[in-house]
Amino acid sequence: MKQALVIGAGPAGLMAAEELARAGLSVTLAEAMPSPGRKLLMAGKSGLNLTKNEPLADFLAAYDSARIREIVTRFGPEQVRAWARGLGVETFTGSSGRVFPREMKASPLLRAWLGRMQGVRLMTRWRWRGWEGAAMAFDTPEGRRLVEPDVSVLALGGASWPRLGSTGAWVEILSPRGVAITPLAPANAGLSVAWSEHMRPLFGAPVKVAKLTAVNFSVRGEFVISRHGLEGSAIYAVSRAVREGAALHLDLLPDLSPAQVTARLAAGAGKASLGTHLRKALRLDKPRRALLNEFAHPLPEGAALARLLKSLPVRHQGLRPLAEAISTAGGIAFSGLSEGLMLAALPGTFVAGEMLDWEAPTGGYLLTACLATGRHAGRAAARFALSGAG
Repeated sequence: MKQALVIGAGPAGLMAAEELARAGLSVTLAEAMPSPGRKLLMAGKSGLNLTKNEPLADFLAAYDSARIREIVTRFGPEQVRAWARGLGVETFTGSSGRVFPREMKASPLLRAWLGRMQGVRLMTRWRWRGWEGAAMAFDTPEGRRLVEPDVSVLALGGASWPRLGSTGAWVEILSPRGVAITPLAPANAGLSVAWSEHMRPLFGAPVKVAKLTAVNFSVRGEFVISRHGLEGSAIYAVSRAVREGAALHLDLLPDLSPAQVTARLAAGAGKASLGTHLRKALRLDKPRRALLNEFAHPLPEGAALARLLKSLPVRHQGLRPLAEAISTAGGIAFSGLSEGLMLAALPGTFVAGEMLDWEAPTGGYLLTACLATGRHAGRAAARFALSGAG
């Protein structure tokens, strides 16, 4: 019986392990943490966003990699929902098109998934240390272990949320062996802002009406003023452009034209303070007024103030650290991979998930691609083990 080794028990690794076992291989699934699927379970605490219910062309447009788009075409939103049903997990589509399990949790899905895996031996607290000769070396609770499989799949994640297992330590193992790797960077990350003391009472306050623009990319959405800066879905959506050097501007009144803002400001505040005038004439709430003062004090008057309200420059210190990001940009370059995601530098070793060099926004795109690449690499690894074709 052919022996397969999968390293990493997140969504991509679990999918690869199941595909290898289904093909008839004996599978060892090695996980460095005490239990599998830790990042999946963490994501499920706020409602596990499996995928997004939208036309496939729109869904694919969210990915920056043509190779990922090809792979997701074969296992996209429709297939993810069917896969969940196969585990006994019914899903529903929220108002934004995002797809969730009806129970809004990851744990029932993960339990059902692990329970279905026949022929997979899960080994926890096995930390991969690279190769010793032709064998894979692990530090385990029982000491050093060497494994020499017929085929292997690496699904070690990126480097975001390292306390859940994805540390990015694999970069130092694979780089010396000739694997081309684009440097890892934060994706879907918050912004660091050195707030003045005046902002402290607003930590945790939501900004519910705003449009964010970073050069040619704009998004309307919500975000939160946090102790460290700005967080939330709208901030994450522009984080790539900001990471690449784009200046960020806020439209604090996206439902009003510049002319309308100017006219309402000109309506005269009387004896009211500027803050009161902004609140009454423009319905500008406290969080948005605070951002205006923080980034543009002292405030001008008239048309100049209207321009600021429609395009407020955000002063920041860049993205939050990679360890705090939702996902990871960069990774193993597709130029060094076969169609089946096998490393050209290491025949018989396949890769999947966030280890690959791709990026996508939140909203179900990340998990769908991890599942899709795990399935793709697992199937290709099985073919390689059984017939030598990768």
